[in-house]
Amino acid sequence: MTRQKNSTQPSIIIIGTGFGGLGMAIQLKKAGYGQVTLLEKDNRVGGTWRDNTYPGAACDVQSHFYSYSFEPKHDWSRKFGLQHELLGYMEHCVEKYGLREQIRFSCEVAEAVFDDARNLWTLRLTDGETLEAQVVITATGQLNQPAWPKIDGMGDFEGACFHSAHWDHNYDLKDKRVAVIGTGASAIQFVPEIAGKAKSLALFQRSAAWVLPKPDRPFKRWEQVLFKTIPAWDRLYRYLIYWKNESRGLAFTGFSRLLNIFARQAKKEARKHVMDPEKLKHIIPDYQIGCKRILISNDWYPAINRTNLDLVTDPIEKIDHAGIQTQSGKHYAVDAIIFGTGFRASEFLSPIRVTGRGGRTLNEAWQDGAVAFKGITVSGFPNLFMLYGPNTNLAHNSILYMLESQFNYVLGCLKVLKKYPGAAMDVRKDRMKRYSNVIQEGLEGSVWSSGCDSWYLDANGKNTLNWPGFTFSYRFSTRRVDTTDYQLLDPAG
Repeated sequence: MTRQKNSTQPSIIIIGTGFGGLGMAIQLKKAGYGQVTLLEKDNRVGGTWRDNTYPGAACDVQSHFYSYSFEPKHDWSRKFGLQHELLGYMEHCVEKYGLREQIRFSCEVAEAVFDDARNLWTLRLTDGETLEAQVVITATGQLNQPAWPKIDGMGDFEGACFHSAHWDHNYDLKDKRVAVIGTGASAIQFVPEIAGKAKSLALFQRSAAWVLPKPDRPFKRWEQVLFKTIPAWDRLYRYLIYWKNESRGLAFTGFSRLLNIFARQAKKEARKHVMDPEKLKHIIPDYQIGCKRILISNDWYPAINRTNLDLVTDPIEKIDHAGIQTQSGKHYAVDAIIFGTGFRASEFLSPIRVTGRGGRTLNEAWQDGAVAFKGITVSGFPNLFMLYGPNTNLAHNSILYMLESQFNYVLGCLKVLKKYPGAAMDVRKDRMKRYSNVIQEGLEGSVWSSGCDSWYLDANGKNTLNWPGFTFSYRFSTRRVDTTDYQLLDPAG
């Protein structure tokens, strides 16, 4: 089909203002796209770094590499950025690149429906307002929907009760009897912060985590000055971080025995700090290191060793008005329960209802597990581009590197659409299926398939989250758009 080429720009809506949404908006602005609106359900930008304000919240990727390559920050306070610094960095980017006027706050999307006849997306907000755009870019992330466990009696508890992602800063934990459910990436940071304040802390652990020392320290003033005055040094430092982190990809994807070196290090640290033999027995995992997320902390094991911390491995039976009862019948009376139970990471775009061509919903398309071509496009959902989509998560490097690869790919798609006003790009089903098969084959030999039950797996046991390779290989695969991977649809086509 022959189409008239011109430079008419498509209208674009970005959902979310975390690192993905803001970075995409900046790149669109640099490329000259003017019809761009960002929708944010909250009243402030920041995504997961806005929501997670629990004590000790920090990044487990080095500061200089957990920032955009096109917007270096020279005055990080430490090697691993703190929550307030990361949030401040994003707010700085909003102001520097003039994004504020493009953002609509307190606009939560309930539904997105594709109109086949007009090649337009209609977005319905939770307040009933509707918006239209030719292109929708989702940047909702994988860590935006807190996961709550299903425990009998949760609604009966009469004390304070909250999730780590919605920390109650008005509740003073000093001299309180506190229960923490979960020992994942969030708990590993906030438990050491609150253990010294609480009168007692009952830590309910379903499975232990592999915890390595965190090579963190404050930057000296002269180092910050050096980063600022010698840009080449700043770039070299970032470059060295990248390759140091990237080298670990070998261990996760095909040479998992290399991870045993880290397992020995974790065991050594545990034995060094945890004196109670009963605690020590339960704090060392029984699964292959790397199968679940490896955590880094310098104060986790010292916190476990505290006499006022009770490590509970007996499964929870129920919660009542006064505390928690385990299956063995023991009751823990507490004043507060904090859930450090993570996020519903595999429920991409939840709770937005997305309907594509022919009235088919994304839930129907993903009934056997989430899948997307290059983690970005889904067959049957034209002009819908996902950032941080299926199988683009990492266990060894910075997700911002992956995001910047996706920015480039989406811009490539928009260049195609810019040439053909009114058209829609729909990835071919066979190309998406072939791509998905390659990804799943790559995951079969990875450490994530070694048998543990992790948040990397969906309800069907399928790994829909992780990228099974190096980040530079992903960047290579997204360097350009092959139009033969797509159908180009006219309105009503």
